[in-house]
Amino acid sequence: MRAQELIDSLEARANPANVEGMARFGINPAGTLGVTMPVVRSLARDTRRALHGDANARHELAGELWQSGIHEARILAALVDVPARVTEDQMEHWVGDLDSWDVCDQLCGNLFDKAPLAWEKAAEWSGRESEFVKRAGFVLMAQLAVHDTSAADERFEDFLPLVEREARDGRPYVKKAVNWALRQIGKRNAYLNDRAIATAERIIARQGDSSVARWIARDALRELKSDDLQQRLARRRPRERTP
Repeated sequence: MRAQELIDSLEARANPANVEGMARFGINPAGTLGVTMPVVRSLARDTRRALHGDANARHELAGELWQSGIHEARILAALVDVPARVTEDQMEHWVGDLDSWDVCDQLCGNLFDKAPLAWEKAAEWSGRESEFVKRAGFVLMAQLAVHDTSAADERFEDFLPLVEREARDGRPYVKKAVNWALRQIGKRNAYLNDRAIATAERIIARQGDSSVARWIARDALRELKSDDLQQRLARRRPRERTP
């Protein structure tokens, strides 16, 4: 299977009307075909099946798809690539190419959160200036909170000062990701819920002059303190915290 075959398949399903609709949700229309996610996911499944057992071929194919610059081909690349093959150079290259929030989120949630350097890059990128690189850092935190079920609580605690540090960044795609990371960490278990609530309350106390910081914290507190979440956390068997 070659990258051009997949790109041809995507282009054959292009829908300009969908592109207009996507743009209304803040998705960059540049290089976007308007192919729906179910179609992209179906192509990814077929590709993984066709290349089953050939991790190198999948990794090389993903690189070619990403290099095409096509919006949906880049999402497909994230779905096709093999996390164990992802290098630091690749992560830096791809995150530097990001220009749309949805590609950022798909990349972090389908590939980078399972890569060997996921934790390191989450922390590192959260301090970068580029809007989409910083978003990627916090999206990685949120995705790790959901997907890395064996990680120790302390690893997520280390992210909370970074959330607090960036709570004044008013750029839309950053502030929403900061809020997302705070909420997902706080939904992981009762212990981290307490730590996340304390972080949100500290943000309000120390950065209450910032409307952005207040929104990030108060929006998170509504979910973190909600009866529904508190009841769900109480029903879960407490787990031992490990270093």
